Formats: sequence, C-alpha cells, structure tokens
Amino acid sequence: MRILLVAINAKYIHSNLAIYSLKGAAGALASHVELAEFTINHRVEEILRDIYQKKPEVLLFSCYIWNIEYVKELVTECGKVMPSVPVWLGGPEVSYDAEEMLEAHPELTGILTGEGEESFCLLLECYVNNQDGNYNFSRVPGAVYRFKAKSEELKKIQFNEKELLPEINQIPFPYKDLADFQHRIIYYESSRGCPFSCSYCLSSIDRHVRFRDLGLVKQEIQFFLDQRVSQVKFVDRTFNGRRSHALAIWNYLLEHDNGVTNFHFEIAADLLGEEELNVIQKMRPGLIQLEIGVQSTNPETIQAINRKMDLKKLKENVAKIHKMGNVHQHLDLIAGLPFEDYTSFARSFDEVFAMKPEQLQLGFLKVLKGTNIYREAKNYGIVFRDKAPYEILYSSWLSFSDILKLKAIEEMVEIYYNSVQFRNTLEKLLENFSSAFHLFEELAAFYDRKGLTGRNHSRIQRYEILLDFICERLPEEERLYRELLTIDIYLRERMKSRPPFATDQSDFRQKIQEIQRQTGKQTHVEVLRVGKEEPVYLIFDYSKRNPLTNDAYVSQWRHGSINKK
Repeated sequence: MRILLVAINAKYIHSNLAIYSLKGAAGALASHVELAEFTINHRVEEILRDIYQKKPEVLLFSCYIWNIEYVKELVTECGKVMPSVPVWLGGPEVSYDAEEMLEAHPELTGILTGEGEESFCLLLECYVNNQDGNYNFSRVPGAVYRFKAKSEELKKIQFNEKELLPEINQIPFPYKDLADFQHRIIYYESSRGCPFSCSYCLSSIDRHVRFRDLGLVKQEIQFFLDQRVSQVKFVDRTFNGRRSHALAIWNYLLEHDNGVTNFHFEIAADLLGEEELNVIQKMRPGLIQLEIGVQSTNPETIQAINRKMDLKKLKENVAKIHKMGNVHQHLDLIAGLPFEDYTSFARSFDEVFAMKPEQLQLGFLKVLKGTNIYREAKNYGIVFRDKAPYEILYSSWLSFSDILKLKAIEEMVEIYYNSVQFRNTLEKLLENFSSAFHLFEELAAFYDRKGLTGRNHSRIQRYEILLDFICERLPEEERLYRELLTIDIYLRERMKSRPPFATDQSDFRQKIQEIQRQTGKQTHVEVLRVGKEEPVYLIFDYSKRNPLTNDAYVSQWRHGSINKK
C-alpha cells in the first residue's frame, strides 16, 4: 500500500513540517508512506503529472490558505485521472468547513480535522490492514468522511468525535535525514497551543498549551546544530509564553552555538524579563532572530481583538535588544482590524517604525474560518474575499480605497526598508518628512503618478527611481543623495560596473588604486566629497559582513592608514 502525503509550499526554501510529522508518527507503517513537496510556483499540470507517476494508492493533501486553491483544482483533476484512488485532506484550512468541502468536491473521500498524528496513524492502519477495500473509518478521531449505509443509495457524511489532544512528548521527532533540506528552512515545534486569545488567530481556539519535555527539545536542537543547518524556525505560537521553557532553550543555544545556525522565534516582547535579556545579550550576532507581533498600537483595537499587550514594556524591550546590536527583530502590523482607520493605522505604523526593527511587516487582516473575527465580521462591517487568503476588502473604518493605498505603501516598505538596501539614504531622507508613514505614502504616490506601480524593476532601477523621487522633492541635495545611494549599493555588493547614478571618481583613480593595492582584492574604494573639506575614502571589505544586514565591513582611509568607521 502506497500512501502519498502532498505538500504545496509557498516557496522552495520552505518545508512542510506537517507531512514530516505525520510520517514520523506512522511508526512501523512508515514504509508505506511517501512524501512529495511542491511550491505554488509549479504549474498544476506539473504537480498532477508527478503525483500520477508516483502511482499512489491513497492521496492526502496538506491544506493552508496559500495552497488551498491549488489543492481544490488538483483534487478535481486527480479524480479524473485516478478515479479509484481515495483522496483525503488535512490541515487548518479544511478543519473548520469539512462538510462544505466534501459537498463541493465529490472526488474527496474524507478530511482529517485538527491535529493529525493519531488520526493519520489510524487511517493508515485502515488502508494497510484492510486491502480488500472494506475500510472502517469510525475509529479515526476527527475524521469527516463519506459512508454508504446498506439501506441507502446515497453516501452520507459522517463526523467522528475528536479525541483528547495527543501527548506532545509522544510525537516522534520528524527529522532523520536532512539531505533534502539543503538551502531550505527547517521548521520545528517545542510547544503547541497559545496562551492568548487574539480574535483573528486560529491558535486562539484552543488555549491549552502543551510543552515538549526540555530534555527532548535539547536533544533535537543538538541534532540541528550537529548537522550545521542554516536556519531553524520554531513554529511555537508564543515561544516565551512559559519563561522557564524559553530560558532553558536560549541558554542551551548560547552554550552550544555552532557559529552557523540561526534560530527564529515568535515571541511576546512585553513578557521578556531581565534574565532573558541578559542571555540574549551574550549571544553571537545572528544566533537568533525574533518576530514580534505588535499588530496595532491603538488601545481600542487591542481590546477589541482580545489581545493582551503591555505596549510600554514591549517598546522598552525592543529598544534594549536593538541597542545590543546582535539580534534581527521583525515587527508585525495588521491593517484592517476593528477601530483602526487610516489615520490610526498611520500612527501605529510610525510608533512601530520608531522602534527601528530590522524588518517591519505591514500585513492585512485575513478572516480565517473558525476564528472569532470570522464570527464577528458583520458586526464590524468587515467584508473580505471569498477565496483564500480571505483578505479584508473594507470595513467600517477602512474603505477599499484606503486598503489600496496601504497596499501601495506596503510595497514601498518592502522595497525600500525591508530589503535593507537603502539604509543610509532613508535615514537622511526621513529628516525631510513629518513621519516615516508620510515618506512611504509620498513614495507610493510618486510610483503611481509615474506609472511605475505593478511593474518589475531591476535593483538598479529601484535606486534610480528613488533618486528621481528625491530630485523632485529636494533638487538642491541631488549630489548628497547620489553619494548616499552609491554607499548603500556598494554596502551590499561589489558592483562589476559603476552604477549610473554614482558620481565620477576619475580624478581620484590613482589614489584609489593605491589604497586597493594595500587593502586587497576583496575591497571597493569610494570617495566622498559632499560637505567635506578634503575627500574621504571609504573602504568596503566584502570578506567581512554584518551578520544581521549582510553589509560589507566599512573603514576609512585617512593620512595613509585605515581607521574604523
């Protein structure tokens, strides 16, 4: 019996923890289970071909908001070319409307709702131990499936009760061989559940948090360290929800750091205490990175979404970590939440931007089935797309026009801030705007006015577009910004040819060559002249890079010697 577990990921670098966990839980029957991973960049016909050629006897798809439309199409097509193959679905995207999904897709055999390890094992036993086709799915907890009563012609839908959540320590470690994970992110969980009840989040439905035994966690972390993987993302919904758990893991990472692996955590920054901060401060730059969901700084909004957050404490802790200079911080905002209009969101944006995160994600409310916000949507005038990812279109506080403006601002933030490619230019440019939000708002309007929105621009073109924007606003400072943009581009890359916006350096060629002879081949020398009595020579050393920004190490040449910048 060949059971094929199929994952369709958002990107190649992603992996699907669920299917690895299911196979790991299969135990002695794991030999019957095969895994197949694709991405949403694959054409449906390519995925269909690969699935067909693997000749599965049972198919199971892992379903999320980013792949559900692909899965629906594949279910239909698989039903045509493999009509005798049972097709099952599982995952958060189908756990809250299983009956509706089965009715819409007659090709489906059933759906596994909720956590899947135990359900999958019992489903696997049904197929492996009853190859005569006489399957009894009544023992599979959380299964929603079709069955045909002897006295009835039509198949009806059966709902099995979910059993108690499985003991998390009994769930096997899903990774044995990492040969297939080169250049990909590995996902890992040390806990399940979330102590909070944010109304937009599926994790709020079950607030029972289960922690994996620390002895097991350390053993499993050591496996990643020994394999020297590049990045491990903890999928714990609030990693530091239990302080002792987080501290033990962070202390272990500090003591066993291999100098290579990066660990990503989603945390509540306001829960951090001095002990955790002291541990973080001792870490190698790049050992960990932190994702912090702020979502909004509007108190009325925070209350409406049942979120508990000490904003003052959060700001203080983010500032302390920023000052350490060794941790990448990723802060999140959600547009479209109750009581947050355009002006209020701009304030939230500016407050979060002022915290100086390495990345600021401007996301949009997704009204997920099963959440409180889904049930309350009409009360808040929230209208959202019918298809995944069920993103907000408008609400009582934000019009569709407002949403479109925020979408354009989001793109500017991604290009010019989150890319970390324009750091020096933006820092200076911000001095000429009333707020960071206003800068990105104006930049988005400039893109729209010049017909640049929605087009793919090369990296060089993005620098040139920003220079055009600056020249329109601050024509008298063009030379200064040409030099700042030149610094920014050389910080990231030793260009093969000089950028078209860079100032001419031919008058300094001899001196530049002299410096490069002394500093080595892995350097670039740039001359600064704006506002300087004499030229300043910057040396970009590409053999040394900042582990957080990937910027080249920069020093200055003065009076025949190198001085740290």
